[in-house]
Amino acid sequence: MPAPQVLQPVLKMKVDELFLYWLSESSTQELLKDCLRKVESGEATEFSDGHGINSSILERSTSPVLAEKGSAAERTSSPFSATSSPLSALPSGSSGSPRVGPSVRVPRRSVSAKKAQVKKEEPITPALSESIPKFYFPRGRPQANLNIDNLISKIEKIFSEFPNERATIEDMGKVAKACECPLYWKGPLFYAAGGERTGFVSVHKFVAMWRKVLQTCHDDASKFLHLLAKPGCNYLEQEDFRQFLMDVVNSHPGLAFLKEASGFHNRYVNTVTQRIFYNVNRSWTGKITQFELRKSSFLQNVALLEEEEDVNHLTEYFSYEHFYVIYCKFWELDTDHDLFIDQRDLARHNDHAISLRMIERIFSGTVTRDRKVKKQGRLSYEDFVWFLISEEDKKTETSIEYWFRCMDLDGDGVLSMYELQYFYEEQCQRLEAMPVEPLPFEDCLCQMLDLVRPEVPGKITLRDLKRCKLSHIFFDTFFNIEKYLEHEQKDPFSVLRDGETEGQEYSDWERYAAEEYDTLVEEEMANEQYADGYGNALDPIDEHVSNELDLRSNKRHFFEIPNPHCNLDLDDYEYEDDFE
Repeated sequence: MPAPQVLQPVLKMKVDELFLYWLSESSTQELLKDCLRKVESGEATEFSDGHGINSSILERSTSPVLAEKGSAAERTSSPFSATSSPLSALPSGSSGSPRVGPSVRVPRRSVSAKKAQVKKEEPITPALSESIPKFYFPRGRPQANLNIDNLISKIEKIFSEFPNERATIEDMGKVAKACECPLYWKGPLFYAAGGERTGFVSVHKFVAMWRKVLQTCHDDASKFLHLLAKPGCNYLEQEDFRQFLMDVVNSHPGLAFLKEASGFHNRYVNTVTQRIFYNVNRSWTGKITQFELRKSSFLQNVALLEEEEDVNHLTEYFSYEHFYVIYCKFWELDTDHDLFIDQRDLARHNDHAISLRMIERIFSGTVTRDRKVKKQGRLSYEDFVWFLISEEDKKTETSIEYWFRCMDLDGDGVLSMYELQYFYEEQCQRLEAMPVEPLPFEDCLCQMLDLVRPEVPGKITLRDLKRCKLSHIFFDTFFNIEKYLEHEQKDPFSVLRDGETEGQEYSDWERYAAEEYDTLVEEEMANEQYADGYGNALDPIDEHVSNELDLRSNKRHFFEIPNPHCNLDLDDYEYEDDFE
């Protein structure tokens, strides 16, 4: 016996049935008649919610009745009277209705459409525009209580102290403080107002320039970029920092000893510039934007130049000791001293610790600014700064990006097993030559995957390495033989402690620079003693360093003037009575 068929109601028929049932109710008919009477007499109609009737619906449904009242001829000729069935008040939707002509319906519909549109737009659009405040401030959020005229009057008062109301570069320190800027903004302020052309800045030019800055730039990052950038540029390139850094070299008390070695001003400026872009330019474009400048700690370090007399305490950018370590390391490799090194020169770094395949990748141009590196096969001093900092501190984001670019042979953003094996093969060959039995690649691969724990199994991305706290061990395993063996000999718990960068007082780079600086000081002292005792000629490298840099035995600087606390006047010193 077949299963009984399930009956499904037809929706339209059910709705019609319910409508007819509602319409046949006596209360509904009385309500509709009352509404029709009020509409004809022009009275206001009010409907209670108890009947479930929407007033707007009834208003639209009775609109043809108003059209009947407006045309007496059509009303007399119509077979339906005003008191006929309520069904006559419902619109039929047919444009050919004999009761309502097109000349009457079209204006009525257009007016009702306008009314509906006004009712929708009036309460919504203004409310939305008022409730969403402005949230995008590319040049900083404007200060509510900033009085530009007061600031300008302070600046004009400072200029009145100068001859002819003209300020030189030496006077700009007072002007910078009047502008409520850090002291070492004085150089950018001077050059932005045209001081380079004439050697001075008039009060009128400076006020016009600074007023424009205050009106368009509302935070330190946008102001500093506006002062240094070329006209029409919203980014900073490397040459834009040159005048600012030269002013720091010429006026900072911690760099006063450099006046005796003016030939090294450019080297120091170039080194600091590379360190600025290394830490600030996170996009690797060679152009520092306001967002990158605002997100970095560079402007805070510029402000600290005023408070800190010893630039070596500003280890992130301005440390002279760090510059000296970098330059001496480059000088040792640059045997012909043309400020360029080739692959054989770089291979000698740290006793040939880095694999040749990785050195080839560095010279491929994937991590260098100079596009001629791959063509000419030479690495500049500026690119060496990036290499050395990345090599000695593989825990920073920039260094991780540096070595990831080198290992990503096909540039697909993923380190495949083939790429890892390519670099590990040379490591195995070098271990066998020591002789040390290398770990099979399959076992090494398992260890590295457990170390990194990539999101996608078998594919190591840049994001995985940044999330991993032991990225330095990963990189050293594949291209630095000395550090790889050092990691293998360490206790596993000490390795985990080394991976914790939070709370560390010094970074890996800062520790390396301090150790190398001490080593260079000891070597220089030994060379001086050897030269004084035996009169033999120094090694060419040491001789150049001694002659060109005028090294001192003082640990703080290689050619620093004596420290103030060492300049004792023996005549004023009170000796003890029993001194003989």
